[in-house]
This record gives sequence, structure tokens and C-alpha cells, in this order.
Amino acid sequence: MRQTSHATAAELFNRELADAYDRRNSALAPVSDGLHFLLRLVLADLPVDARILCVGVGTGAEILSLAKANPGWSFVGVDPSEDMLAVGRHRLEQAGVLDRCRLVHGYVDDAPRDGFDAVVSLLVAHFIKREDRLAFYSAIHDRLKPGGYFASAEISGDLDAPDFPDVLEDWKRIQVLMGATPESLAKLADTLRNALSVLSSAETEALWRAAGFPQPVPFFQAFMIRGWHAQRA
Repeated sequence: MRQTSHATAAELFNRELADAYDRRNSALAPVSDGLHFLLRLVLADLPVDARILCVGVGTGAEILSLAKANPGWSFVGVDPSEDMLAVGRHRLEQAGVLDRCRLVHGYVDDAPRDGFDAVVSLLVAHFIKREDRLAFYSAIHDRLKPGGYFASAEISGDLDAPDFPDVLEDWKRIQVLMGATPESLAKLADTLRNALSVLSSAETEALWRAAGFPQPVPFFQAFMIRGWHAQRA
């Protein structure tokens, strides 16, 4: 089943935004650096010649991080935005790792079913509609070797919890760092509820189990960004 979203990623991440994506997110470098550091630790026991699938690879940040630390690994990156892939291809070429990478324009269903050692998907799942999320995680499961690792981070939270107003205020501080306008901040709660597919951690973990990952393990949180890893049974 092809993944769908409230607005297609190709529409959201056009060339103008693709060119500015890394610059806009540079204010969050401490967060992304921490996420990538922990991701490298989670995947540290993979074979020296591991094959990694990156779903929603965007401008290639996770490939750059993992490739630098693991010179024997190879990568397939899939993304529905040709503009983001173009920026990513340029960055990978500049870093001297493009020869270890294959970039695919499309969605997870367009990725090869070759039996990857790990699948990584960072800040993607909240763009997938709630009703399509199980199919998304199942497609990832089907592309892993037995015992292979899945690691993912997404915007996550219980939007009906008593503490959500306080959580929202913290999340607004992140948005301000990224250049949010007063108008977008005023609409932030509505964006989380209606423009994105934000699930609670319990909902996400239940979907992982239903997709074939029996024990999701939380490994990262920065305000509403939460990460898990799990192994395919």
C-alpha cells in the first residue's frame, strides 16, 4: 500500500524549501546531533558491510552521519521529493560517499525488498495518515532481514492529555527557533491535530507491534520528537 499524507511530501518539500531545509533546521543542530549520535550507538553492532535503507531520506543527513562512522556500509535512500533528493545527492557527492548510495524517487513501497540490515526513518511518520501508518510500518518490516533493526523518530504526543497545553508551549519554542511567524504559532495546535498525524507513544508502539516489531524501545526524546528502535523477529 502506497503511503499517503495530509499533503504530499513532494508538495511540501519543493525546490525552494529543499534548498533552505538544512539552513532552516541549523538552529536545531544540538537536537539532530544528539539523535544521530544515539542512532549510531543503536546500530553499532551491525555488520561492517551492512546495507541500510533510509525512508524519507530528504537531504541525506542520516546517511552522512552513518556513512562517516561506517566506511563499509552501503545505503538506499528513498524520498518522494525530487528536489530534496537533488540536494541530498549533491551533499553526498561533496562528502565523497555517493558511490555507496542509491537514491530512489518514491515511497517505501518503491524501495527494493533485498533484506536490509537496518531501516531508518527520521521525522517522516507524522506525515503519514493514521489509517495508513500500519501499512507504512509493515512495509518497512518486510524489507528487513530477520533480526534487522528499525529506528524511527517522529513528532509524537497525546494531544488530549492534561499536560498538552504545557507541551505545546515547549514545542512553540522550537518553532520560534526555526523562524515561525506569530500567525503560524497561533495555529500550531490545529496543525498538530489536522495537518499532521501526531500519535501518542502508546499508539505508535502498538502499531509497531502489529507490524511485527514485538518490543519497541524508546531511545530519544526532545520535546515532541520521540525515537524508538526495534528488531524484526
